[in-house]
Amino acid sequence: MIKIMRKILRTFVGSVIIVLSAITLSEAQLVVEEVIEESVSSEKTDFRIVKVVEGLEHPWAVNWLSDGRMIITERPGRLLIVDGNSITPLTGLPEIDTDEDQKTAPEGGNQGGLLDVVPHPEHAENGWVYFTYSSPGDDDSNFGDEDYATGTALARAKINSDGTALEDLEELYTQVPRTEPGRHYGSRIVFPGDGTVIFSIGDRGIRYPSQDLTDPGGAMIRLNEDGGAADDNPFVEMEPGNLRPEIYSFGHRNNQGLAIDPDNGNIWTTEHGPYGGDLVHIVVEGRNYGWPQVTQGVEYDTKAMIGIGKSAPGVEEPKHIWEESMAPSGLAFYHQGEIEEWNGSLFAGSLLKEQLHRLEIDGEEVVHDEVLITEVIGRIRDVRMGPDGNLYLVTDESDGGVYRIEAQ
Repeated sequence: MIKIMRKILRTFVGSVIIVLSAITLSEAQLVVEEVIEESVSSEKTDFRIVKVVEGLEHPWAVNWLSDGRMIITERPGRLLIVDGNSITPLTGLPEIDTDEDQKTAPEGGNQGGLLDVVPHPEHAENGWVYFTYSSPGDDDSNFGDEDYATGTALARAKINSDGTALEDLEELYTQVPRTEPGRHYGSRIVFPGDGTVIFSIGDRGIRYPSQDLTDPGGAMIRLNEDGGAADDNPFVEMEPGNLRPEIYSFGHRNNQGLAIDPDNGNIWTTEHGPYGGDLVHIVVEGRNYGWPQVTQGVEYDTKAMIGIGKSAPGVEEPKHIWEESMAPSGLAFYHQGEIEEWNGSLFAGSLLKEQLHRLEIDGEEVVHDEVLITEVIGRIRDVRMGPDGNLYLVTDESDGGVYRIEAQ
């Protein structure tokens, strides 16, 4: 009886907090056009930084609907539509866990909530918007207080005609087993253009799922766009028969950057290392990326080696390594942009160092890494190309914002 009451109370309090925050905080969110830096010099060009939305509470992702409206996620559980100077929180989200009291990690506290958002490539025709979040549950868990735990989930919905609510909500996938640590949800989404959707799930802070093909933790998940594992995934009907058919690649720690090269379709990703050893990879079906047996980093507290070393047979080599931790999040190719000199470059955000990196790509190799900004706007959580040909950044702060990088 006590367990039941605790679950009811947790659900009720969480729902009330989400509803109240949507009501009370929307007044602080403003559309602005504020120049933060008038002129920033870089190797290729000079640029300016303009704040376009302010007053956001831990925003996680920015994107655009087919009609040009901006859509933003806030981790505490709000999905916002920016239409001109108006910001509207949408109702109709599924249950999302944003409980700050879960077990925490040396690298930070609860990381769950409403995370990535990506409209379907044919959004103008079908209206679908896909998003990831931390899904709570009291069953199907293997590592949780009183069997309560969370998992990375993918859902899709449409936005109603007056732009105030989600409708036709479909929960396409939930990570099972759920686990208790409120971290390493992964959650970035891409559409490779073959009728599937790919998204990342982190190792959830417990490491071992990354090398377990019966567990979706620490993997890239590839589904049909309407849910269900794609039938040409690498582990479909492979012996033994309990391998997860939805797994596309494995051995990942926590991938929070995903981007598709528009020139050749390669899927690039950034991955958080432990203490040091943040990575850039190309995602290839069926491949093992090593974690936790192979890593470029060390333990947080003891600085001891993790696993068997920095390389091993059968493990994919990274395309780029940040030896010193920078906590990569957000990734975008600069394509047909306003700054011609940047076209073809890959841009990566940094949470820890509050940096924006420009990576020059030659085929499938990173040949140069330029740091464009450091400690100017805050912790960079998301990086996107906007429909106007400019690069946009999201800062994960209690008073976060959306920023535009434009030609001077």
